[in-house]
Amino acid sequence: MAAQAMGASARRTWRAVQWIGLSATALLLVGLVVSPSISLAVLWNVVIPLIPATLLISPMLWRNSCPLATLNQLTNRVGPRRVPGARRGAATAILGIFLLAVLVPARRFVFNTDGPALAVTILLVAVAALLMGALFDMKAGFCNAFCPVLPVERLYGQRPLLRIGNARCPSCTNCSSACIDLSAHKSIPQLLGRARSSPAWLRTPFGAFSAAFPGFVLAYFMAVDASAASAGAIYVGALTLAGASYVFVTLAVRALELPSTRVIPTLAALAAGLYYWFAAPSVAETLGVRGAGGQLLRASALALVVAWWWNAQRTGSTSGKVALRDVALRPNQGTPVGGAPSPKKPDRGEA
Repeated sequence: MAAQAMGASARRTWRAVQWIGLSATALLLVGLVVSPSISLAVLWNVVIPLIPATLLISPMLWRNSCPLATLNQLTNRVGPRRVPGARRGAATAILGIFLLAVLVPARRFVFNTDGPALAVTILLVAVAALLMGALFDMKAGFCNAFCPVLPVERLYGQRPLLRIGNARCPSCTNCSSACIDLSAHKSIPQLLGRARSSPAWLRTPFGAFSAAFPGFVLAYFMAVDASAASAGAIYVGALTLAGASYVFVTLAVRALELPSTRVIPTLAALAAGLYYWFAAPSVAETLGVRGAGGQLLRASALALVVAWWWNAQRTGSTSGKVALRDVALRPNQGTPVGGAPSPKKPDRGEA
């Protein structure tokens, strides 16, 4: 199912949202330097907790408004509109997972408490988004490549509760393979390829990430904010619990012969549930909601996760045939945003 077409009025609305997002990011950067304690609390305990929920509802809520995506496409017309080859696409996918694995634990020893350091990091990522937008076509250089949020977007957004159109791509240019914007539920099967029909999916980069991610999320909340001297211990803890999660999932999949179409959504729901279980108290405290209000916030978030999981399991029973058919095609030959079949284009080095 391709992303829905979007009318001119809706596109203008999203354009306004995108510029508001850029303005808010600029204010955040100033706040991280001028008033870091307040800015960090708002960012980590209000803004960031909203993102998993938006991905569960529809990944397009975030992808249509992400400030880094806006920067990525601002420079699209500056340089040649190149499309990365299959090898680079696979390498950047692994790099995105690696960056996520590096940056999230780093919150515990730098980003949760050091506003200026976080501001510099955001600026560096913003520059990378601008540069990749100039070098590669549409989202191929950053958003659909090594963005560290992309693996989570795929995992949480694979079975959206709502259909929301793509506000950034008026038509598909085949810039990326396994594009989540074209069809969220086909993106992961296209990444896994034929391995998805057997336990071999666990040996693919995204399959390994999916199996390890619940343990990785748990490891973050088992750690505490500390000095840079604790960085090694924090990364060891993250690696240990992520590895344990991967081993447990692998054993369960092999012993029970569980299909990837059932397991991966369950892993996503487990990771999201763990996140909101542990994050809810901090969110409630920042919002000034205590007691029953805090418990209601946690229960509401977990209810959303359960509803998403139920929808994923209900619709996943019919996804196998569709995904296998699509994987037989070139992954980036999908359906454009408007819903009509894509015109056949000359081979530009994609797999």
